[in-house]
Amino acid sequence: MGYTSLKECLLDLERKGHLVRVTEEVDPYLEMAEVQRRVYEVKGPAVYFENVKGCRFPAVCNLFGTIERCRFIFRGSLERVKKIVQLKADASNFWRAPFSFATAPFTALNSLPVKVRRGPVPVLEERTTIDQLPQIQNWPDDGGPFITLGQVYTEDPDKGGVMNSNLGMYRVQLAGNQYQAGKEVGLHYQTHRGIGIHHARAIRRGEPLKVSVFVGGPPAHTFAAVMPLPEGLTELLFAGMLGARRFRYTVRDGFIISTDADFCITGTIDPKRTLPEGPFGDHLGYYCLTHDFPVLEVQKVYHRKDAIWPFTVVGRPPQEDTSFGELIHEITQPMVPVTLPGVKAIHAVDAAGVHPLLLAIGSERYVPYGERIPQEVLTIANALLGFGQCSLAKYLFIVAGEDNPALDVHHVGTFLGHALERVDWTRDLHFQTRTTIDTLDYSGTGLNAGSKLVIAAAGSKKRDLARKVPDNFTLPEGYVGCALAMPGVLVVQGPPFSGYEKVEHEMHAFTAFLDERCNLEGVPLVVLVDDAEFTARNLRNFLWVTFTRSNPSHDVHGVSSFIEHKHWGCRKSLIVDARLKPHHAPPLIEDPEVTKRVDALATKGKSLHGIL
Repeated sequence: MGYTSLKECLLDLERKGHLVRVTEEVDPYLEMAEVQRRVYEVKGPAVYFENVKGCRFPAVCNLFGTIERCRFIFRGSLERVKKIVQLKADASNFWRAPFSFATAPFTALNSLPVKVRRGPVPVLEERTTIDQLPQIQNWPDDGGPFITLGQVYTEDPDKGGVMNSNLGMYRVQLAGNQYQAGKEVGLHYQTHRGIGIHHARAIRRGEPLKVSVFVGGPPAHTFAAVMPLPEGLTELLFAGMLGARRFRYTVRDGFIISTDADFCITGTIDPKRTLPEGPFGDHLGYYCLTHDFPVLEVQKVYHRKDAIWPFTVVGRPPQEDTSFGELIHEITQPMVPVTLPGVKAIHAVDAAGVHPLLLAIGSERYVPYGERIPQEVLTIANALLGFGQCSLAKYLFIVAGEDNPALDVHHVGTFLGHALERVDWTRDLHFQTRTTIDTLDYSGTGLNAGSKLVIAAAGSKKRDLARKVPDNFTLPEGYVGCALAMPGVLVVQGPPFSGYEKVEHEMHAFTAFLDERCNLEGVPLVVLVDDAEFTARNLRNFLWVTFTRSNPSHDVHGVSSFIEHKHWGCRKSLIVDARLKPHHAPPLIEDPEVTKRVDALATKGKSLHGIL
């Protein structure tokens, strides 16, 4: 059996040494979030806050702080879920090892959601109001407190029923901006999310969309809300499988209530109303700015008698949701070659903000004789950019698996080095200039609007990558420093960005200087940045700066570039302008006064001594 509640899980973690209690009063305004970030950074335990300032409910963070703790939490069911996915990927697996897979079909059938018809419902025992919930704010310039681990439940207005539902983790702003205090909350969801389909159908029908927001409950419910499932397969079924306990629900006033949750907010979305939501620290490491999003008109707020409020921090990766990504990869990997024929592996790079950079390995079998060049991998690239959340990728690097069967997409530096050794900039750059990108990515031309670049490399090695700055390398006036971020990648510190109306002239002069005066052998990629030392300090910084601060159509240039029959390429180094631009969102910065207060919790005799 799985956990029946969040409290049962936390007690189990505490017994096994995976949880620490903070007895001191901690402020939900910035302090609790900083504790989460810093404990996560040192791979520390889950943190239980007994005394939340101004609130009667305790809270917990870092529940999923390490992949090892995730596996521990789901230790009784994870392998069974993997077996089900393996059977879904290839049913013949059953006949290869029938005893290994014998229980898989029964696990799925026994995980269907079940309606509670009799007896008490813990989450309905108590009522509260929005302002009495923990008002946790992560970053100084956030628009207000947000729910960060909410499970937002909706049903298809055309069909109805729990088997036609979506459970997603969307941002819920509890206060601030123009919301009526206690009566309205903001509901921010991004493109390509399941709730959007339900919302669109409710708008077409001209009726409000009923929404239930669950917080807490068994950890499997939280993880199910982030699990990428195909349309038509409810997350409630997956929650039952992973939690080894069927998702239990009841109905009150026409709203679905998770009977195992700690809290439940019910309300409706008016099909014609939006209000400004945000700003809010996001998973790219910047503030997503204020935009109009749907408004949830609150009906009721329920909670258990012993309710606990789980939360996390959204910020520059890695953060706690990195563990979600790793576990999703573990579970879904067998489905990749089935869903996308020819794809051997894919990896959305967490350090680059997830959607800005996607790495893929594909097959290259179209012409098995002669020199291998990108052909099948281009077909695969088009399929990837039309597939679920992969369609939000901004930069896609795809290589041929035949060139190195041992290559691993999760060894990002090695993968990029492999691509840069083989890429031909005259041939291997493929742009989409006006398309959709991640809602939270402000490098583009507007909300959800930007460009994409596919870099496809296949064939024999073309160059050795430089492992030091080329001898006698010089820079034009105004460019004040350079360093290698990794073999073959030179970061150059340039003058502040002066606007796109001037950048073409600036880049023409810069690339001409490099072409005429610099030895670029072994340096296929040059990245223009505001701070070369910071960018080159480690791979994490390089990935974050390069891929979150550039829009391919506007910010990719090249030495000895050309256009031939509408195809753009360059004969020498590719240039990526990753300087901050005026339209970019500001990066997230911690408050030093808050840092001092959290430092005090780590002093001798305090709850976090020996952890921070």
